[in-house]
Amino acid sequence: AAASAAAQACSWLWLRSDPPALRPAVPVALLAALHLLQLGFFFRCLHALKVGWKVCWAKAEEDEQRRMAFLSHDISMLRLFETFLENTPQLTLLLYIILRTNKAELSQGLGIGTAFLCVSWSLLDYHQSLRSFLQDKYELSLGSSIIYFLWNLFLICPRILVVALFALFWPYGVAVHFPLVWLAMFLWVSLQGTDFMESSGPEQLYRAMVAVILYFSWFNVAQGRTLYRSIIYHGFILVDSMLLALAWLWGWAPSEEYSYLLPVVSAALPCYLLGLGLRVTYYKWLHPNVQVQQEGSYDEVDASGGSGGLEFHSFLEPDLVNRRMQWLAQTQFPLSRLARQQFLNGAAAV
Repeated sequence: AAASAAAQACSWLWLRSDPPALRPAVPVALLAALHLLQLGFFFRCLHALKVGWKVCWAKAEEDEQRRMAFLSHDISMLRLFETFLENTPQLTLLLYIILRTNKAELSQGLGIGTAFLCVSWSLLDYHQSLRSFLQDKYELSLGSSIIYFLWNLFLICPRILVVALFALFWPYGVAVHFPLVWLAMFLWVSLQGTDFMESSGPEQLYRAMVAVILYFSWFNVAQGRTLYRSIIYHGFILVDSMLLALAWLWGWAPSEEYSYLLPVVSAALPCYLLGLGLRVTYYKWLHPNVQVQQEGSYDEVDASGGSGGLEFHSFLEPDLVNRRMQWLAQTQFPLSRLARQQFLNGAAAV
């Protein structure tokens, strides 16, 4: 309930801060009531379908297409929050229950496998949504999508597994472990100086939600190079996960009914390292920054579409500038100062 309320609060705050031209033509009181009834996300989906239908079947102007991309991105981001604030903890709990009872029906096994795929898909969907604001030549290819999906899957699966195994013998330990790691991630996000929301209060909510994502998966929140932050994060998660696995081994008494768990745990570390290898592969050869470096230097980047740099889709109307999307782009691509000044809504990046 708390996770759903947090996501609805984010949706409401975003609507209030959006330019009037991007808001749905619905009374503010009705929008507030829908979010209080936990229907804000559902309403957003319906509104996006309406705009999408107009774009597909009518001769929509370019700004309508940009609006559709903008609406789709908000939905993708809210879906990502829902995945990590609700679905991923529920998946961990379900895996714990199956391990605890040592019984699993075929439907449960299929459900768990599908849930793991959905978690990775939500990250890919968010990534592709941000890419949609770039010009076509920088959008994600099929091969890049597969690599991105796989490295997230191989990193998330071991993390959820070791948390569930730790809870198997230390159920109350998770109640201590999660708040401590969440607090560390929250402080780390705060130190990076995020500026996503319109005011300091909502910004703390955003940081708290991102900290939950970081408990399970990498999520970039700050401008500049991510190499060193990524090394720190993955090093921390790797050590933390290994400590959880060792705590499980210390409390585990060898028995025939749990004999299959030892090879599963042994495969977790190679799985995580494989995910890191695929992540390096993606950022070394498939990331749009690589294309920019091949075509020209970052100093030549022009948000209005100059040659030799990143080319962004943008709204033609100056009053449709949205600082939230602007900030997202600047956290992912090292835009030049000129590009930042000219950057309009829709110029979001990975």
